[in-house]
Amino acid sequence: MGELEERLAVRLAELRAERGWSLEELAARAEISRSTLSRLERAEISPTAALLGKLCAVYERTMSRLLAEVEAEPPQVVRAAAQTVWRDEASGFARRSVSPPHPGLRGEVVEGTLRPGADIAYDGPPVPGLEQHIWVLEGAVEITAGGQEHRLEAGDCLRFRLWGRSRFHCPGPGPVRYALLVVLP
Repeated sequence: MGELEERLAVRLAELRAERGWSLEELAARAEISRSTLSRLERAEISPTAALLGKLCAVYERTMSRLLAEVEAEPPQVVRAAAQTVWRDEASGFARRSVSPPHPGLRGEVVEGTLRPGADIAYDGPPVPGLEQHIWVLEGAVEITAGGQEHRLEAGDCLRFRLWGRSRFHCPGPGPVRYALLVVLP
């Protein structure tokens, strides 16, 4: 397990402790088993994108904000070599924090890559009303938001405020690469 995953495990335990929640209470709120949460907080397992999505919703944070909380103070210029990349090999999702969250700023830029066949569903937004702009750079993706499915191809941009469930699916035949601009409400 890498250093980022270990710091993430510590931060997740801190967030639960800050709220005074037991593992049982968090398990009920996030609909994740107590044993999985315990192993996650002890850095025995790496979280999947879906698991992190559920925890972010419970803690009312974007995934980027949570990951930024475990990084050092971000610089104003983020060089390509310094951009944090998180991978969920199980789902085929890679996430590069191009412009990570920063205190006093409401927006961030993320590069996402999904391999062909990847299908990730989120139960709800980490922050209700989260504004997202998704610009497809290469390939194609099917995105469901607000109960409506959109097929996007290279050059297309989808923008919306997220209130409910969402889903990202890469129909193939190749991977999809997209830029995601996230703006807090």
